[in-house]
Amino acid sequence: MKRIGIMTTGGDCSGLNTVIQRLYRGATLRGWRTIGILDGTDGLCTTPPMVLEFDNDTLPIESARLAGSFLHNGRAGALNFETAAETGKLSQFNKQLRKSLTDLKLDALILIGGNGSLSLAWRNRDIYSDLQLICIPKTIDMDIPLTDKTIGFNTAVQQLTSFCDQLMLTARSHHRWFVVQTMGRDCGQLALNAGIAIGATAILIPEIKFDVNSLIEHIKNFPRDYGIILVSEGISLRGHSGRPADMISRKLTAAKICNRTAYPEHTQRVGDTTAADRILAARMADCALRAIENNETYVMTAIKDCKCETVSLADFFAAGDVTADPNIPDLQTSDAYVSPDDPLLDIATSMGIYLGEIK
Repeated sequence: MKRIGIMTTGGDCSGLNTVIQRLYRGATLRGWRTIGILDGTDGLCTTPPMVLEFDNDTLPIESARLAGSFLHNGRAGALNFETAAETGKLSQFNKQLRKSLTDLKLDALILIGGNGSLSLAWRNRDIYSDLQLICIPKTIDMDIPLTDKTIGFNTAVQQLTSFCDQLMLTARSHHRWFVVQTMGRDCGQLALNAGIAIGATAILIPEIKFDVNSLIEHIKNFPRDYGIILVSEGISLRGHSGRPADMISRKLTAAKICNRTAYPEHTQRVGDTTAADRILAARMADCALRAIENNETYVMTAIKDCKCETVSLADFFAAGDVTADPNIPDLQTSDAYVSPDDPLLDIATSMGIYLGEIK
């Protein structure tokens, strides 16, 4: 009988509980035991490791739609890759992780994480050399290479869209513009997708340079005097500091454009999981379990051309824009961004949305 471990790491998002429940159900039908590791890598730093063994009552099907992670994603200030690197304990930390995984006698570990977690798994792959490592990509940022979809993204777009839909009503009532700052880190996918969904007047993303004076002219010449300007958190404005939405708002105010800022913040990472994300979670869970059956390891589940298949973690890491992690010395992360030939850019332009200096 195989013994399978499940762990969620990094930031939370909707869809985590769905994929956990689908993994447990699929593993049970195969006659396997399922162990949940609590608090991500934090749970592997205790003696004994913090785990629970799943049964039919652990995570009921009706709760699988809920946001967050039933297994938790870690505690602030706990020893992890970042804090271990800061305190010079990275080697000790890695040894502890490997010892805990050995003590758990796992045949396979399914790690559900974002691009940072997956990059860490690949760069520290010796930790998992005694078992099969299968990764499932989840992130609201959609910044993971080699997959067209990530668990949690669709729900985040819906959450952001619903937030802006309500703002649009008060914007119309007061002839006012709202500058809404989105999450997404250095990737503009979340802002771009939600912006098209709501019919934003402008979408500012890190991948496209923009001229604030051109933005102001676009708003002044717009056929209505209210709307939404979506600003991705990763943009910058030369000569200015502070939160991106505040920087843009100050420029609009100076141009005598009535506006307010709004910050949906972590509401983008919650909300009942959309049907699309639930289906994606089921597909990726099935793909991960089939990978275990096929004796695969160091792989990631991925959607490409509507098919759900595994790709090697080596290919995932090499396919992205490999950049230095600002928090962990010597760590590099594989990042994906909005491509210059993304068809959504043409769609936004055809809708009259200001994007910046599109080439």
